Amino acid sequence: MEQPVRVGIIGFGFMGTTHYRIYRENPGARVAAIADVDLLKRQGDIHVVTGNIGGGDNSQPLDLAGCKTYADGMELIADPEVDLVDICVPVFLHKKYALAALAAGKHVLCEKPLSMTAADAAEIVAAARTDGKAFMVGMCVRYWPEYRYVREQYRAGAFGRVRQAFFKRFSPTVNGNGWQNWFADRDKSGGALLEMHLHDTDQILYFFGRPQRVTTAGCRGVRSRDCWDHVFTTYDYGDGSLIVAEGGWTAAKGTPFEMSFQLICERATVMLNHAGLNIYYEDGRQEKPALPSGASATGWHEELNYLIAAIRSGQPANRFMTPPEIIDGLCIVEAERQSAETQQTINVTYQE
Repeated sequence: MEQPVRVGIIGFGFMGTTHYRIYRENPGARVAAIADVDLLKRQGDIHVVTGNIGGGDNSQPLDLAGCKTYADGMELIADPEVDLVDICVPVFLHKKYALAALAAGKHVLCEKPLSMTAADAAEIVAAARTDGKAFMVGMCVRYWPEYRYVREQYRAGAFGRVRQAFFKRFSPTVNGNGWQNWFADRDKSGGALLEMHLHDTDQILYFFGRPQRVTTAGCRGVRSRDCWDHVFTTYDYGDGSLIVAEGGWTAAKGTPFEMSFQLICERATVMLNHAGLNIYYEDGRQEKPALPSGASATGWHEELNYLIAAIRSGQPANRFMTPPEIIDGLCIVEAERQSAETQQTINVTYQE
């Protein structure tokens, strides 16, 4: 593709505006259209948009010159001047727009989680497989430079076999944020279990493969309407390792966001926290690795730039996440939910 990829963004909240800014920096992309039910957002006024990490100055209007605007996402999908549909609406609407965009022959990026259930994800993935266009889910932590570097080094055997791993993702409350306070509505978001904790469940899948069983404890209804707002899960691989992920959004507004991990392996301990990425070897050496040259500031940049490059080269956009893995992550989270609700260890059932 010689011309820039013409992007249409459905949903102009935190992720939609974040994506918009990144596309504007990429000469291979052009934001051709946005769709949002909010008239002010369609005019570039995003002062109500908030997020838990990154983003930009939302106090000033965005310059939407050259962008078509739609109140209805289906009208954007029908626009022949849109090549890529970027879906950034609340989770319960993902399936509707993803299937429509695929049926219209568009390239599709859908924010995470792909859907509320593994069964719906499988339906969307099946539609994408028959379409022949680029299809990707916004599991941005797979692209986050520090996470990706450590995962690649681990899988190459640099640290030896994992003995213990701890992943954390703590956010201030999102209650009151977003259209109709959708984050706090179990039927619209799936709660912190799907909206936040899924990232670390997916990292565990990405680093170590499929766990056999999960044991989850949590609390719900703290900041939401009966959502799981904070969870703690152990993932059983049947090999004696201790793999844990904890995350949620019960902290007060203004509390710093945290995404961190610690891997204790046979030959090294690897830590990512407020001090950055550091490696402590069993022989006493310490290393603060330099990330690969050209790595972008965030996983969102890496993710979107990779997708645009894949579309322009005609390549499938599945280097970092295969279609089965999209479904696997939701299968694991469904087992976690069942474990939290029953207070029992649950075997994970995968769709083959």
